[in-house]
Amino acid sequence: MSTSLISLAQKAQILADALPYIRGFHGKTFVIKYGGNAMTDPALKAAFGGDIALLRLVGMNPIVVHGGGPQINELLQTMGVKAVFRRGMRVTDEKTMNVVEMVLGELNQEIVGLINQHGGKAVGLNGQDGHFIHARKMLLPPAEGEVEPLDLGLVGEIERIDADLINILSDKGYIPVVMPIGAGPAGEAFNINADLVAGKLAETLRAEKLLMLTNTPGVLDRTGRLLNSITAADVERLSLDGTVQGGMLPKMDAALHALRHGVRSVHVVDGRVPNALLLEVLTSEGVGTTILPDDAPQFLADSRRYLEPAGGDTL
Repeated sequence: MSTSLISLAQKAQILADALPYIRGFHGKTFVIKYGGNAMTDPALKAAFGGDIALLRLVGMNPIVVHGGGPQINELLQTMGVKAVFRRGMRVTDEKTMNVVEMVLGELNQEIVGLINQHGGKAVGLNGQDGHFIHARKMLLPPAEGEVEPLDLGLVGEIERIDADLINILSDKGYIPVVMPIGAGPAGEAFNINADLVAGKLAETLRAEKLLMLTNTPGVLDRTGRLLNSITAADVERLSLDGTVQGGMLPKMDAALHALRHGVRSVHVVDGRVPNALLLEVLTSEGVGTTILPDDAPQFLADSRRYLEPAGGDTL
């Protein structure tokens, strides 16, 4: 058999292997937090756009929430403004907020274009559109040894998300692409951590999965070893003992809230791997860490039933 025929046979087998996942997840909602290298490398960007379009075309409902940290930092550096982070969150004054809104707006349109180039019907959204992300100023509780709450400036926390706009678009076959800006009580803009927006949106929609693309292999233990599968209780422990730090903290916070409010699983995915989303959703291998509810055995039993072929045989 020629090399080309072997390659075609392998591709056909991949499609056949994906069929139970396509059937099991048909009509299910996935919230995807898009960030990291996957937003900067041209090949990874193209692969991401194709992945999202394909998930929609085979009957799933992907909803994208994107960040823009590296791009924001780059522009701030060009302007001579130092980026400041506290507890994994960006401190945002008025000048920084202007940069955040400008960069996120440009990225939003780029992502919409990437998906549409691959046959999707993506629509860009700002959390202020229709006032669908309601926010208020965030004040973090004092850390040990501190007295005053931590004021991050124009950083917001989510009061609630009105999902009507998202649901209308999804029901019509569109793919919402959300930038993490919230609307305050007086209509003012607040910068919100994209991980937290993705988590709250997944919670509000009772999504099947929350997937977060990162620049790491997944969640790591203290020795740097990848943790392939952990539970919500493990996440709490890893956060409390300092194993999880920096930018991974809001991801784990989002994961915990999502799992404890109806989301069936959270996936911290290595976004440096081409087609990482398809590998995570449509294969048994995955490319990162799966975080399960505390009642993981029952979850796994339910998942096996989900993915049984039509004849009832187990995988």
